[in-house]
Amino acid sequence: MPNFTKMAIKATFIKLLDEKPLSQITVKDIVEECGVNRNSFYYHFQDIPALTEEIVTEAADRIIAKYPSIDSVEICMTAATEFAMENRRAILHIYNSVNRDIFEQYLWKVCQHVVSAYARGVFADKPVEEGDKRLIARFYSEQCFGMVMGWMRDGMKDGIQEQISRLCGLRRGMVDEMIARCLEEKDRAGRREKGC
Repeated sequence: MPNFTKMAIKATFIKLLDEKPLSQITVKDIVEECGVNRNSFYYHFQDIPALTEEIVTEAADRIIAKYPSIDSVEICMTAATEFAMENRRAILHIYNSVNRDIFEQYLWKVCQHVVSAYARGVFADKPVEEGDKRLIARFYSEQCFGMVMGWMRDGMKDGIQEQISRLCGLRRGMVDEMIARCLEEKDRAGRREKGC
């Protein structure tokens, strides 16, 4: 059964984050806006960073559940921006606070998941070495993470979806080329071992 007080505290906090920076929000602000007492807040959350972390973690988990499989790099990157797009000002306030690491952990978790989901499909029937699979997946996770962080650093201006689409269009076929190279190198190494 959902805890309505806890849900109300989270909703109020996100609303306040949409209005002002994290550093300007106090527990008093939250409880007054929400209509609960301080004890109710502290019953559910240790402090504002714990509240922030729970909201961000739940958002990551929702996105991970929404994308059990992914068939393109573009969807990976779009999924990584989803929560931030829905809560732009609130996320920007978290990003610009001392609690930025909470968002970075969320983003890294989402990027790793969406890229891993994509990689499972791409490598499913290909005999690519595990080390190469991990290296390619890490490369795309870091690309995804870096692009979103750069977008946030620049103030989350409009156009990220268009940039993602353009970049993916320019890089179309790159994963297939990397896989082909991995397989060619594996084949050459196998022939050398056989003395061919």
